[in-house]
Amino acid sequence: MPDGNCRSLAARPEWAHEYRAKLRTADAAVAELGARSRVYLGGNAATPRALVSALARRGTEVRGMRASHVLLLDDAPLAGSDGTSQLEHRPYFVGPADRDAVNEGRAGYVPCHLSEIPRILREDPAGLDAALLMTSPPDSHGFLSLGVEVLASLAAAEAARRVVVQVNERMPRVFGNAFLHVSEVDAIVEADHDLPELRPPVASQVDRAIAEHVVGLVPDRATLQLGIGAVPDTVCSMLDEHGIRHLGIHSEMISDGVMRAVRRGVVTGAHKTRHRRKVVTTFVLGTRELYDWVHENPGIEAHPCDHTNALGVAAQNDRLVAVNSAISVDLTGQVNADSIGSKIYSGVGGQVDFIRAAASSRGGVPIIALPSMAHGGRVSRIVAELTPGAGVVTSRADVHHVVTEYGVARMFGRSLPERAEALIGIAHPDVRDDLANAFDARFRSLEGVAQPA
Repeated sequence: MPDGNCRSLAARPEWAHEYRAKLRTADAAVAELGARSRVYLGGNAATPRALVSALARRGTEVRGMRASHVLLLDDAPLAGSDGTSQLEHRPYFVGPADRDAVNEGRAGYVPCHLSEIPRILREDPAGLDAALLMTSPPDSHGFLSLGVEVLASLAAAEAARRVVVQVNERMPRVFGNAFLHVSEVDAIVEADHDLPELRPPVASQVDRAIAEHVVGLVPDRATLQLGIGAVPDTVCSMLDEHGIRHLGIHSEMISDGVMRAVRRGVVTGAHKTRHRRKVVTTFVLGTRELYDWVHENPGIEAHPCDHTNALGVAAQNDRLVAVNSAISVDLTGQVNADSIGSKIYSGVGGQVDFIRAAASSRGGVPIIALPSMAHGGRVSRIVAELTPGAGVVTSRADVHHVVTEYGVARMFGRSLPERAEALIGIAHPDVRDDLANAFDARFRSLEGVAQPA
């Protein structure tokens, strides 16, 4: 882990005096930011808690400030005594910190593909007043690593009038296009704390059944994009059980499952056709063990999301297998992944980026994986029609494979009746007749349309 070199700077005269000159308390570093300021906050496990806490201590002084960010893990950063936030959230991906505010009209969710966020920040005519980020201590050349989250932080730093960093000795130094130099920041706050951890979930029988079907679609020498949760982690654990080896990783995020697959020799990156032998990501989220593993690991590279998620970059990896989840899928193949009805739950994220990249990759396999039922088996996630207000994240034309614990429905090149038949076949047996009847009622007025069996 970082060795505390930000505490002993005398041996680095070429940049050390500049570092010392920029040291501030957290309160002083954010003192000039007030109402109507526009800021970007680092998120996930890289939320700069010392800077956020300093803003929160200012109470109503920051009311009306607009904070852009991706996912915040904390329950209620900058919340006032009444439990509501003192600022206006402008999330690009919604989480527990801002979900209520978004759905109550107190925050403005920005639907976008993850790959587009840096461009949004750079092209915003109003600009950013500040980027508040967390970094590792500087290396011997004065470079600060963005560590476990790059995403749009470099773009925010370029666009902002003021860049404030919290230097945390517990932040790992991750290689790649993931660095700011001391000369590029305006204020430095030294504050150490443990990074938030996400423990690997315990896989259920349903998760394992889904993962079995997903692994059956993965060829040797594939490059994987995986999300977070029990299914992706279980996929990683099953690969060598099925004799699948020589894999690569090019993903928007990595978790403990990827670490374990690398350690077992299942993931080597030796056959990747872009970033060979490197595990490529834009953020890292998992346990302390994972954060220690990525620290100064030459096999890991973190890049901005307009690189990791760019179709023209990701699709250069032959046999790109993209595994993404959904809230529901209708019988035509439309994928709802960001809302429950009209209530925003998460965001578009990188699903479409990677589904399209996998479809464009030579030998690629785009996959949407989800359990057949929700709410303890009371609600089907394969539905005749999406709930009114539900957002279509991935269009029916982009969907190639849908996987539940009951099997794989192949969508690519199939007609609407053929898609419905395939999807009904992987729905829970208790709802298959109802789905077939609903499809029949929807299309019975169309002459010459074959009906699902």
